[in-house]
Amino acid sequence: MPPKVSSKGAKKAGKAKAVRTGDKKKKRRRKESYSIYIYKVLKQVHPDTGISSKAMSIMNSFVNDIFERISAEASRLAHYNKRSTITSRRSRLPSVSYSL
Repeated sequence: MPPKVSSKGAKKAGKAKAVRTGDKKKKRRRKESYSIYIYKVLKQVHPDTGISSKAMSIMNSFVNDIFERISAEASRLAHYNKRSTITSRRSRLPSVSYSL
């Protein structure tokens, strides 16, 4: 004969199995930003200066905007020159026009 299990042990075992599969935490999606790199450059230029989160958000938007503009211009130039690949040599041309 198998040993008898007390009623407390049976209740505990029952509760352990009652875990729902829908209660799992959702994984957060990573948001990529340039804030780490902006901060590193700021510390190289002005070591004693800080930046607020609002200013960092503005700088991040600025870098994203410039990136979009340069990539669009590089794509346009590649299309004009009937090229399907944008090389590092070709991508310097649009960045020079935006920096002037």
